Amino acid sequence: MSSPYYKSDVTIVFKTSNRSNAKTKIKTIRNKSIDDVLERKIPGIPDTAVILEMGIGEEFEQQWKTKYKL
Repeated sequence: MSSPYYKSDVTIVFKTSNRSNAKTKIKTIRNKSIDDVLERKIPGIPDTAVILEMGIGEEFEQQWKTKYKL
């Protein structure tokens, strides 16, 4: 039997649409693997969203909050 995927915080920075004035938002999903996030629709992120960055770990949330001024 294989070992389960490592589950950690997955942080996603996205724009609500592809327009230049679209709002930039950040969402952190806890206790999920990156594969779960990529395969399934995530509540709170619209289908038309453009994902700017995605990372695993706690430090990305603070870095991207300062980078994108959220």
